[in-house]
Amino acid sequence: MTQAPPAARARALPLSTAFAFAATSLPISAVAIAVSVYLPRHYASHLGIDLALIGAAFFFVRMIDIPIDGLLGWSMDKTRSRWGRYRIWTILGAPVLMAGIYFLFMPPEGVGRAYLIIWLLVMYLGNSILTLSHVAWAATLAPHYDDRSRLFGIMTAIGVIGAAAALAIPIINEARGASDAGNVATMGWFIFAMTPIAVALVVWRTPEKIAPEVAGQQFRMRDYWALIARPSFARILLADLCLALGPGWMSALYLFFFTDSRGYTTGQASILLAIYILAGFVGAPLMGRLATKISKHRAVMVATTGYSLVLISLMAIPKGNMLVGAVPMFMAGFLAAGFNVLTRAMTADIADEVRLEQGRERAGLLYAMTVMTSKIAGAFSIGLTFFVLSKVGYIATEGAANTPEAIHNLELAYLIGPVAFVMLGGACMFGYKLGPERHAEIRRQLDERDALYDEAPIIEVVSGEAAIAVPPQASR
Repeated sequence: MTQAPPAARARALPLSTAFAFAATSLPISAVAIAVSVYLPRHYASHLGIDLALIGAAFFFVRMIDIPIDGLLGWSMDKTRSRWGRYRIWTILGAPVLMAGIYFLFMPPEGVGRAYLIIWLLVMYLGNSILTLSHVAWAATLAPHYDDRSRLFGIMTAIGVIGAAAALAIPIINEARGASDAGNVATMGWFIFAMTPIAVALVVWRTPEKIAPEVAGQQFRMRDYWALIARPSFARILLADLCLALGPGWMSALYLFFFTDSRGYTTGQASILLAIYILAGFVGAPLMGRLATKISKHRAVMVATTGYSLVLISLMAIPKGNMLVGAVPMFMAGFLAAGFNVLTRAMTADIADEVRLEQGRERAGLLYAMTVMTSKIAGAFSIGLTFFVLSKVGYIATEGAANTPEAIHNLELAYLIGPVAFVMLGGACMFGYKLGPERHAEIRRQLDERDALYDEAPIIEVVSGEAAIAVPPQASR
């Protein structure tokens, strides 16, 4: 048997490096939970902006933000600097996110839709830069099939801590007898302070190696469609859209549902949401572990089926019962943690396949397209659900009395859409081909080619773009 070259041998990423790298997940996850659950309600209930206007603002911003992701991903893949490819973008994203958080979470009195739109744009731009650079960097940091499941599981688990910390704020405020009107501002200060600390830890402790590239390969606009048309990636995009739309739909209505339908206070609903989020600390690595046993796409199908069954059981929770309510919330959070872990790790596998064929890194662009699906889902989950609620008689203003019919419509909106979309996301995995055996062969060929590049000189292309010439051995 021929022994694989040294570069081809899988070497597990050290746990200390994995945990340090995962620090960026802290502010990213805190932003996600604060913006999806608490911010829209704050602007509606405490600042008096109409539900439909808030939904329209979020939808409008997402539609603007979506094409920016493609440009960011393309730019990241082309970046070659002395500080690395994705490291420099991580550094740039932090101050942009901090500016958006400050103005969005600490708004002055009398703000309107224009203010909300402007600072949502800034916040989402910073969040996009951090998110894309983080996941694309992860794809290069853990190049092997099982190691990726492990790293993305750790990233999600660390993100749970950030989300749980944000969730603790309304719980603590209610225990202190403070009004929940100040929850959003406190969350904003928390995220504002945590962002530079997390980014500094990642930049300081994480190595980055820029993958060698074949000279003369230029990316054209039609190559976007070639990537999307790949059957394996098309499945991931559709699954990612559905798996973001289902939980995102629920997030937008979460506090309304658990307070007006299930009879919990805001603090109690936040405790249940904290249980849901904290379950991901256990669920993310275990779902990643399951993926190493049965493959990633099969693990997605297991997670989506279980999640949908748990959602259906929520209507059986006795009103205001914390002990009973904690059980399905933990189960749902455990399973939902596997959604992003698995689809993001699968996207990294696709990036390897593309690099083997095209000779250039496309991880940033591929992740930009998957993040686009999440943003489309986010736009529709808030925009559509808030519009529907405003049309079926539900009143979001603090202290308003809603009719039983309006509450029933709220319950239908909360459950039917998410179950349908999550099940469709799982169904996308039927027929998925890029399993562990195929990926192992891709990595073997990539590692062999990269080992040859390591022995070849670096040549500057006449156009000024740094690239590595194809060694004679690799072109045969």
